[in-house]
Amino acid sequence: MILPSGDTVCRRPAASALLASQREDSRFKRFLQSVSNRLRHGSRSTEKSYVGRIRRYILFHGKRHPAEMGAPEVTRFLSSLAVQGRVAASTQNQALSALLFLYRHVLHQDLPWLDDVVRAKRPNRLPIVLTRDEVRAVIAELDGTPTLLMVLGYACSSAPA
Repeated sequence: MILPSGDTVCRRPAASALLASQREDSRFKRFLQSVSNRLRHGSRSTEKSYVGRIRRYILFHGKRHPAEMGAPEVTRFLSSLAVQGRVAASTQNQALSALLFLYRHVLHQDLPWLDDVVRAKRPNRLPIVLTRDEVRAVIAELDGTPTLLMVLGYACSSAPA
């Protein structure tokens, strides 16, 4: 494109920048493939999820090679999952397992214990089973056919005392 001033502006990235980007993407894909090859003995779903978590870790840090990073970067990534990503605790644990696998079995590096990780909160669980007194209170509030159904259902499902 030629500007009114006579200067030429190219909208496409420079060829050298494009080639460098393609080489970087190629190395990135080869690295993830090597991780995938190490996971072949496990289940397909584990392989898929681990490679996905490792990919997100690398992208989170601007495509830096994991060998150049260590515990501080792992801590930052896992904490961001909990704080900004608001993921479930099981998702954060899966990401931690994937990164531990990456560092131990692919890169052959040990990570120090990660004490500074902000952990995702586990949900509070409500009790599933009612006590006998609670069941009696519920049955006392019912009337007619629902009472019969509740008593039969409870009698059939409860274990002998």
